[in-house]
Amino acid sequence: MATFLYRMGRTAFRRRWLVALLWAVILGAVGAGAAKAPAAADDGTSFMPGIEAQKAFDLIGERFPGSAANGAGARIVFIAPDGEKVTAPKYHAAIDKLVAETAEGPQVDRAVSPFKANAVSEDASTAYATVTYKVKADDLTDVGKSALEKAIQQARDTGLTVEAGGTALATEPAAGGSAEAIGIALAAVVLLVTFGSLAAAGLPLLTAVIGVGISMAAVMALGGVFGLTMTTGTLASMLGLAVGIDYALFVVSRYREERANGHEAREAAGLAVGTAGSAVVFAGLTVVIALAGLSVVGVPMLTKMGLCAAGAVVVAVLIALTLVPALLGMWPNAVLARRARKRGVLTTHDAGAVRNGGTRWARFVLRRPVPVLLAGVAGLGVLALPAAQLEMGMPGDEAKPTSTTERRAYDALADGFGAGFNGPLTVVVDAKGADDPKSAARTIAEAIKGTDGVVSVSPARLNAAGDTALFSAVPATGPSDETTKELVQSIRAERPGLEKDTGATFEVTGSTAMNIDVAGALQDALVPYLTVIVVLALLLLLVVFRSVLVPVKAAFGFLLSVLAALGTVVAVFQWGWGAELLGVEQTGPIMSLMPIFLVGIVFGLAMDYEVFLVARMREAYVHGERPAQAVVTGFRHSARVVTAAAVIMIAVFSGFVGSGESMIKTIGFGLAVAVLFDAFVVRMAIVPAVLALLGEKAWWLPRLLDRVLPRVDVEGAGLTSQAAGAGVGAGPADSEAPAREWARS
Repeated sequence: MATFLYRMGRTAFRRRWLVALLWAVILGAVGAGAAKAPAAADDGTSFMPGIEAQKAFDLIGERFPGSAANGAGARIVFIAPDGEKVTAPKYHAAIDKLVAETAEGPQVDRAVSPFKANAVSEDASTAYATVTYKVKADDLTDVGKSALEKAIQQARDTGLTVEAGGTALATEPAAGGSAEAIGIALAAVVLLVTFGSLAAAGLPLLTAVIGVGISMAAVMALGGVFGLTMTTGTLASMLGLAVGIDYALFVVSRYREERANGHEAREAAGLAVGTAGSAVVFAGLTVVIALAGLSVVGVPMLTKMGLCAAGAVVVAVLIALTLVPALLGMWPNAVLARRARKRGVLTTHDAGAVRNGGTRWARFVLRRPVPVLLAGVAGLGVLALPAAQLEMGMPGDEAKPTSTTERRAYDALADGFGAGFNGPLTVVVDAKGADDPKSAARTIAEAIKGTDGVVSVSPARLNAAGDTALFSAVPATGPSDETTKELVQSIRAERPGLEKDTGATFEVTGSTAMNIDVAGALQDALVPYLTVIVVLALLLLLVVFRSVLVPVKAAFGFLLSVLAALGTVVAVFQWGWGAELLGVEQTGPIMSLMPIFLVGIVFGLAMDYEVFLVARMREAYVHGERPAQAVVTGFRHSARVVTAAAVIMIAVFSGFVGSGESMIKTIGFGLAVAVLFDAFVVRMAIVPAVLALLGEKAWWLPRLLDRVLPRVDVEGAGLTSQAAGAGVGAGPADSEAPAREWARS
């Protein structure tokens, strides 16, 4: 592996203009394809097949054709001034006018007046009208939206407070461009401080952006064929940028180090790709495994997101192995520190290969491994405790800032009608097997109305065939309340008895039930997903490090950092500890997809840090150093670069904490603290402490495994063998002697 990559690096350096041209052609080709590709059509794939709410939703679409079950909707809320009522003639007329004008608007299916639907609060201070559209929210035209907005403004001019909830006029999240720009700017500063060169700082950013551009353009180009959207590529862009910077950073750092060792530029590029590039390949493979593992969750959208992100990681790996050495060939001295450019070569001091902060920290840990290990594990363990109380859901309008009309509409409905009005349950009755479908639907509706926690039930509406009925049930509690989840379970528990009595069955759906079912399914899938990626990663790391205990330690550290991050997220966003400091206005369940995203992205970054840090220790050990000295050597060469990579990611993710969207804020915060814990507590403290305690045993491998496992030479022993022929270094026979000697013992 190392020899092959060494030759690849030298070839890319020599054929630099050809390599750069090939990547430019690829970028142009996928860009042109993206520009000409049609938008991805809705393939009708269910969000999460198999859950009851989705099956009921599909049944409604089948039995009530043309009902626009997934069409856009708006709930217009009217609040009278203090001391007045919406039923006053002046306000009554204004509301009727709004409903009439809206019903005539483009793409509108129907608009229902609050005075005809009994949608006026008991004190008559609040009322709401419902508007349903024939098309999805994404397909609403600007003309259709502006017609509704104009009608709302006319009603406001009469003195009414009018707010709009629903999907038709949903406030678009603020563009994340400023946060991303701040993150990239901070990344540039960190790289500049790390390398002391603008070129060295800019090269990882440039290649990472090129990689993300190619990946996202490919997603758009293939969108029409595979049903991919920009939302599908969200994970690909985030993770592609993260690992793209990391991979290029490690190759550039190793190139500078090889220049400091006296190698000319082309040879240094080959050695950098042969050694750091080997680690890049296996770190990338580990991340691809984690992302492909998203398919076990059973959500088609997540499967597509995982595969798109895996493709972005593959692109990042290929760029690090080819384009990075090609660019180094164009400007071989530009990435060197300023004081080294005139000489055309780095000194060991310039490359950070002398005693530095990483060396001092490693020796500190080696002297006190037990206290450091206990402090790290105990600290992360305490932070992980709240994760046991994790509640997952899909935050709705209640989680939006109070500056949005959706949040104000939500609060007004909760005040006027009760919290449950914001999340009614939709019940679909399949009465094909009943002797009297209408009577069966009425019996089921009455039984559900009598369930504790149900405030009201609407009259059942039969379809044209007369074999299916539809009605809604309003809970007493809000959509994200745990009591509402228990109510849904109670209603479903009544099904066997009612089915026996009426001959008809029913299912519960609606946005509230859908969110409950999705959250439950994703929470159930989290442990299997973790298990799959950890087991596969253990096998891959076993091959990379040729050790049993090092992969186990890596997996344990990853789980510890992820659980600590989840615990911190629960404490802040679910319990509200310190929430005001982050501008969190409403606490509640954690977004259902957030833990899956957190596990996937953090696993990728954690394995990056593990492979790059420990691979350097393995390299030093295989080349003859004692275990303790190998730890020091690994930290001397890699600690500064790993620290820089982690700080960059923390800066990028922290930029999203300032977002006004609760979901984006949660993801940004969770990723930032997860990288903080994994890089600085697990990799920088727990890892060297464990290796110090294990000593030679850390690199133990049973004889059977030693014989059957392939030798991938991630430590570059083959390159050392080549150098030995020129009288430099030791060959692989000598370099692996310590490991073999321990295996025999």
